[in-house]
Amino acid sequence: MNQNPRHVAVIGGGAIGVSTAVHLLRSGADVTLVTEGELASGASGRSLSWLNSAGSRSREYHALRMAGIDRYRSLFAQDPSREWLQFGGGVYWDNDAASAVARHEYEVSHAYDSHLVGPESIASFTPGLNAAALAETSVFNPGEGWVSLPHLIEHLIVEFTQRGGTLKTNAGAARVEVDDDGRAAAVVTPAFGAIAVDAVVVACGPHTPDVVAPLGVHIGNASPVSMLVVTEPLDHDVRAVLNTPRAAVRPNPGQTIAIDHDWYEEHIVRDASGQYSIPEPVVEELLGEASRLLKGTPRLKANSWKIGLKPIPGDGEPVFGELEKVPGCYVAFTHSGATLALIAGELISYEVSRGERHPMLETFRPERFEG
Repeated sequence: MNQNPRHVAVIGGGAIGVSTAVHLLRSGADVTLVTEGELASGASGRSLSWLNSAGSRSREYHALRMAGIDRYRSLFAQDPSREWLQFGGGVYWDNDAASAVARHEYEVSHAYDSHLVGPESIASFTPGLNAAALAETSVFNPGEGWVSLPHLIEHLIVEFTQRGGTLKTNAGAARVEVDDDGRAAAVVTPAFGAIAVDAVVVACGPHTPDVVAPLGVHIGNASPVSMLVVTEPLDHDVRAVLNTPRAAVRPNPGQTIAIDHDWYEEHIVRDASGQYSIPEPVVEELLGEASRLLKGTPRLKANSWKIGLKPIPGDGEPVFGELEKVPGCYVAFTHSGATLALIAGELISYEVSRGERHPMLETFRPERFEG
């Protein structure tokens, strides 16, 4: 445990922010968690949250994602009955069978558990799917899973409270203030004014680059607008996460289904106040695409849909670590926020509490966007 606890503010009430706050408390720091709105009101509240390291990516990114899955495995082992964290595998295909085969061969080459399956064999791997709608060649990854991030945040915030963390919700947009030496010294919000700190972690999803930009730090931001639809409850046996050409689908607590994709993005409209909307027929079309993937093609009804920015750094790789220009200010910004939430919180806390750089974050430093 850190023998000299510091006061650290974490900006962001999503999965990475809350995870970081809890890990910092475990290290002995005094922690204030500041969020613009309510907990999970941003990207974590509308994430497909597929736990995986499928497909092609850098070795360092793959290693980090596998460590992230490992932490979820540990959490799952504590209580496998949690309906908000499950490991039922993943099914992937696109419109080109050759690309599925290439993906499988690449995964096998680095020992990622991967199987080629077809409509006639899929039922022996995972239940609840409509064989008639499946591709002739798909990839099944049995080690993958999913998490409901709002439920994860609810779980973590219990420990946060028990360990004496201070939670400030509905704070409004936060900014980082520096002292005369250029070191992070305070977090300033409309609702709470200036909160003096020894260090700050900026983990507010797609808005992270905007928070650090006034500090003279540029972080590339490629965050698109996306949507997550959650259905009304229905009887289904789906266990796997499905990633297909027209719908991405996963089970969700309460016998509901969560649905995502990107083909509908051109239909999303932003009004003058910054609010997003989408025509209801487009939502119905997405529900139809998801329905045909499920056994019995049940009629799916939307209970809700949420629209907002999906965090993606400019080069697609995670952005983690202390800003060289602003000592004491750390950032956590990544597309894979669900898979990395637990490990990112752990490693950022390591760096803050020890004042040391963790080797697994070395290739993900924010300075790579400078110049």
